[in-house]
Amino acid sequence: MKPDHDFPLPALDQAAQDRLSRLSKTASTLGREIVDIAGFLDRLECESQAQLKALGAVKDGSARVATANTAVLSTVDMVAQSAHDTLQRVSESTEYVSQTSTLAIDLAQWVQQINDHSAEVREMLEEVKSSNEQIATIAAQVNMLAINAKIEAARAGDAGKGFAVVADAINELSQSTSKAANDITGTVGNLSNWVQRLSEGASQSALKADTLLERGGETDRALTTIKDQVAASQTQTEVIREEAGRADEAVQSFTPSIASIDASFRSSAEGVKTAHTRVEKLIDRSERMVQDSVAMGGSSEDGPMILHVQDIAGQISQALANAVESRRISLSDLFDENYRPIEGSDPVQYSTRFLRLTDQLLPTLQEPATQIDSRVVFCAAVDRNGYLPTHNKKFSQPPSTDPEWNMANCRNRRIFDDRVGLKAGRNTQPFLLQVYRRDMGGGNFVMMKDLSAPITINGRHWGGLRLAYKF
Repeated sequence: MKPDHDFPLPALDQAAQDRLSRLSKTASTLGREIVDIAGFLDRLECESQAQLKALGAVKDGSARVATANTAVLSTVDMVAQSAHDTLQRVSESTEYVSQTSTLAIDLAQWVQQINDHSAEVREMLEEVKSSNEQIATIAAQVNMLAINAKIEAARAGDAGKGFAVVADAINELSQSTSKAANDITGTVGNLSNWVQRLSEGASQSALKADTLLERGGETDRALTTIKDQVAASQTQTEVIREEAGRADEAVQSFTPSIASIDASFRSSAEGVKTAHTRVEKLIDRSERMVQDSVAMGGSSEDGPMILHVQDIAGQISQALANAVESRRISLSDLFDENYRPIEGSDPVQYSTRFLRLTDQLLPTLQEPATQIDSRVVFCAAVDRNGYLPTHNKKFSQPPSTDPEWNMANCRNRRIFDDRVGLKAGRNTQPFLLQVYRRDMGGGNFVMMKDLSAPITINGRHWGGLRLAYKF
């Protein structure tokens, strides 16, 4: 079928055609070199962005380290002050406990002395008790003598009256002495019982005093150890404070350097981005040079491919127009841009209202194009947004659970909105020849040409037919 768009071939002399052919070839070669440079700049830009991101993380991290180190330094200062205060309080407490321990030892020794002397006190009380008993015996004997004397005085009559008075006095004295002896005996008994209880308590206290005396030395040694450990802790804290101070100075010193490096990297990244943008414009100009030179009559090794892609694009345009005319599909459905993700697809595939029709019509028109030249990789139509509904059979395999495999083998129903894909879908010139690098994985790239011609339905631009082949 005759294509909708033929590029003109004006009559030129052989010399002019030769010059245009050389220009076309030179422009094509230039385009390849520029695309290669663009690929390098693209990779460099990606690496620059990754480095900027990493440097930003370092910058943020250094800021956090500086903040954290400042907080640590402040905390260490507080710890050092606390350790100093603690050492002072421990020293005071040690001195106080030491004094208390001395008093406790004195008290314990006094208790032991009481316990030691309590036996002597009991012996003295027993002697007092024994002596008091002798006094009571003597008083009883005197009382008996007084009674006898009084009887004898009564017998003597008047002559014995004076002796009777003496006998009464002696009797009263003996009774008073007996009563006093009995009182002393009771008092001594009570005192003896109290001393007994005191002795028993002193004996128990003496045992505890022995333990206190034994542990007093251990307490002093423990307090001394605590004091030494607190002093060592304070010394270590001072060392940590000095190290933290030096670390803070180091962090504060390299933070401006990181900021300077960050600014330099950002400037370089911006330069790479600008260069990349300018190179992409050069790509557009080199493509325009190829198209203009061919349109002006220069022969090109891509000439046969241009004719093929225009012819197939014309056939597709006619087939889609016939489908609208026969009401197999409405014009609005054919231009549907409501791309609905297909559930479970990875990478994501999409469905549209015209997908069923393109699956029916396009394979018979696109598939033969893959056989016209051994360099051809694929031939497929895309709409204005880079959506590729129906691909060649080898790129339209049923999806698997492996996204990497799907990426290479399930390329139908995908949106390719990269620079090349969008330009191919939106180009309205008779043809568009683009050069690009195809990512083969593992950091390997193959230089490709993407030749496209527009697809129109009843004068309305639908998209373009892409024919990709190797250099």
